[in-house]
Amino acid sequence: MTLIALGANLSGLRNEAPIETCRAAAAALDRLPGLRLRAVSRWYRTLPVESPPGAPLFVNGVARLEGEVPDPAALLAALHAIEAAAGRERPFPNAPRRLDLDLIAVGDLVRAAPDPILPHPKAHLRRFVLDPLADVAPDWVHPALGRSLAELRAALAGDPAPEPIPD
Repeated sequence: MTLIALGANLSGLRNEAPIETCRAAAAALDRLPGLRLRAVSRWYRTLPVESPPGAPLFVNGVARLEGEVPDPAALLAALHAIEAAAGRERPFPNAPRRLDLDLIAVGDLVRAAPDPILPHPKAHLRRFVLDPLADVAPDWVHPALGRSLAELRAALAGDPAPEPIPD
């Protein structure tokens, strides 16, 4: 199981809403060689984290893919290509963005280097990842920490909850 977090808080290249950019990115994930999109979470409206003051709200979700990932770095490069096609720019850390794709986990793989670090080093600290993750992989256990998704979410219970976006 491969888990990808999706997010956006700027309009797309054709002025489409961030949720539409995220939906298109989820469809693009299903075209990655050797992987099949098996589930996409609900979409959530979330507060920006570590972003400049006045940054727009984010749309966030998580996709679950199945298939072999022989090279996580190649998968990360493919995610960056999807971001670039959506107009992603990186003017400074945590800048508002048209699309953000984060590789959260590849099965039980744990690695500190080279990039990508797996599982994602901040995923367990972010409700905007964990809440949508519960939609697609409720039994997930963090492979490095050995903690269940329920335990990780409980540890963040005081953080603002992402708001599900109605269909």
